[in-house]
Amino acid sequence: MAIRLERVIDLPAPPEDVWTFISDPEQRARHISVVEDFSVSGDGSATWHLSLPIPFLDRTIAVETEDVEVRPPEHVKFVGRSRAMRVVGEQDLEENETGTRLTNHFTVEGRVPGIERFFKKNLEDEFDNLEAGLREYLDGEG
Repeated sequence: MAIRLERVIDLPAPPEDVWTFISDPEQRARHISVVEDFSVSGDGSATWHLSLPIPFLDRTIAVETEDVEVRPPEHVKFVGRSRAMRVVGEQDLEENETGTRLTNHFTVEGRVPGIERFFKKNLEDEFDNLEAGLREYLDGEG
């Protein structure tokens, strides 16, 4: 079973400004609370080191992420893979009368016990963190 989340938010900023944030692997990693550390490669791929409060995991999980579809400034899809889980994130931007409508789709597939249960309980909160980081970024841009 996979955990899925879709959230749509309207932002008072042009698509290009929203794109700058969401297409940046560092920004995506920085605002997720379970990401203990991360590194970004020259090709734009990133490694997230997740620390999850799950009984069978006594170390961080290295999740290798890469953008698999990029159409600036309207769409980015990334995939994160590890032995413990697979994450897929898609973000679509559409200009509207007040700025930008951002539609987010996230899917987490656990490969070890407890991963999906953790994200079922916490994925909304993690997205709240990402949205708060985006709004803070946009406030600093203006």
